[in-house]
Formats: sequence, structure tokens, C-alpha cells
Amino acid sequence: MTQTSQPAIPRISAAALLDAGHADHAAARTAARLGAAEIGFLTVHDTPLSAARVKEVIAAYRAFFALPAAEKARWDMARTGSNRGWGAPGSEQVNPDANPDYKQVYDCGLTLPPDDPLTRLPAYAPNLWPDRPPGFAETLQAYYADATAFARDLLVALLDAVGENGGFFADRFTRPMALLRGNFYPARPAGAGARDFGIATHTDYGCLTLLATDGTPGLEVRRRGGDWTPLSAPPGEFVINFGEMLEIWTAGRIVATPHRVTGGDDERISVPLFFNPDHDANVAPAGAAPIPAIDHLQARFDQTYVHLQKGR
Repeated sequence: MTQTSQPAIPRISAAALLDAGHADHAAARTAARLGAAEIGFLTVHDTPLSAARVKEVIAAYRAFFALPAAEKARWDMARTGSNRGWGAPGSEQVNPDANPDYKQVYDCGLTLPPDDPLTRLPAYAPNLWPDRPPGFAETLQAYYADATAFARDLLVALLDAVGENGGFFADRFTRPMALLRGNFYPARPAGAGARDFGIATHTDYGCLTLLATDGTPGLEVRRRGGDWTPLSAPPGEFVINFGEMLEIWTAGRIVATPHRVTGGDDERISVPLFFNPDHDANVAPAGAAPIPAIDHLQARFDQTYVHLQKGR
């Protein structure tokens, strides 16, 4: 099967999808159903998160990644039992058939009171905030709050579009295990081989991924026939894809699709928000044995983060 026989990845107005009174609401729902149920990817524009806001967040990550390695190492997540802070090149291996990914990352999650019992769980671990660049924590925390609110609304609308009860799912995102990440992809290293990737072929682990980028190409989506389709979006538009957990939870009504970043001549920054439910949400489909969300997510983290890999 060739790429030309594949349906195009939909580009949808979030404003139209979220507003039942919008003139283009029905068309947006149809496109959303195609993206979620058949392709596993779509892009959205007309969102509450402006291009200027996204550029501010990308600039904050860029300033951090430009710091000397010795300074970034003060916030190295390899010293923790969680995924909070900086991940050096080679700190993740999303595909066991490939080498560890050559990108750098910076991860943060929901901020809870220090005495909250949930902070004992790795998925709710305290965030690590560097001294530099100035305003880094404030910029990311504000974006995290607004991005998770938008992701929740978007997820509900997408679930409704494919025939699920979006409200049922919404009630399971009160203290989400959402992870905000900055990815820094340098130019593809000299001497990189067939097993080297910015991020190797994988499917995301959780529910919905809200991906902002600096506009530099790099992301590739594997289509049903096996071909790879490049996909990018400028700041202010977002790439949306879905994870293994949501595919399980919806009994396959929404699909998780493999994707990768091979890397090229230009460096690239992307900012995914991995929107995941409360730790105790049962993400098994109706009638199946329960699957606590934290069990699925932590198992995948333990396989991926090199410092959490056990017995390997």
C-alpha cells in the first residue's frame, strides 16, 4: 500500500469540535472520528493555547537545554526513582531493538502538597526545578495547568466523536498522572547508524498526547500499510495522538499508532503533554479484569527509562 492510498491525517478546528453550536461542529466530529479511530493521529488549531504562549514555553526549554552539561546534571532524573527532571542523551530506550534515544528531555508533572500521600508514588513524585533559566518553573507550571485543562476537554470531545461516553472518562482525570516534557533533538549525530534515533519507533503509553513543536520537521507516523508519513505543526497548532492505555480502555475504538523521530540536519524542540488519568482509574474495557492506570503506566516507564530498567 502506498502513501497516496492512505487518508490524509485530519487537521481540525478545536473551537469547532468543542462547541456543539459551531457551524463546522459536525464536520469536525467526522474528521476527529477518522483521526482517532482509523489513523491514530490528527492536528488541531483554533485552540486556547496561543502561538505566543507555546513559543514562550519552547524558549524556556531551549534556554535550559543550552546550559552546560554539568549544570543540567544537578537535576538529573537518573538520581531519582522517578521521571522528574533532566534526562541526558541515552537516558531512554523506547524500543529494545534500537539503541537508547539520543535526545535530551526534561519532565515535570502534577504539583502536589509535600505531605500528600500520593507523592510516595513515582507517578506523582515531586518536581525538580532548576535555578536557571529564570522563570522556568513558573512558565512550565502555568502551561501545565492550562494544557491539561484543554487536553481534558479535547479528550472528552474525541471520545464522544467515536461513540464513547466522554463524561465517564472525564471523571477519572481529577488528579491526572499527566507528564509535561521538553524534548531536545540535536542534529542527527555523525556516524549514527540504523539503530540510532532521536526517539525510536514506539507507541505512547497513556491516553492522549498534546504535542507542541517549534515547527521543525522530524516526527514520522507509520501508516497502516507500513509507510512513514512526516507530520509537523507550527507553534499554536498541536499534533494529537493516542496511547496504548486509551486503546485498551476503549477496546480498540481509538487506536495507538507507532511513530518515531529519526533526526536530520537541524535541531528540534517538541513539547508533549502526556495526558493520563488518575492513578486508581480502572482502564480495562467493560467486562474485563481491572487494570489500574498506574500499573500500566509504571510498567512502561520501568521498561523505558534506563535508570528504572530492572534486571536488564
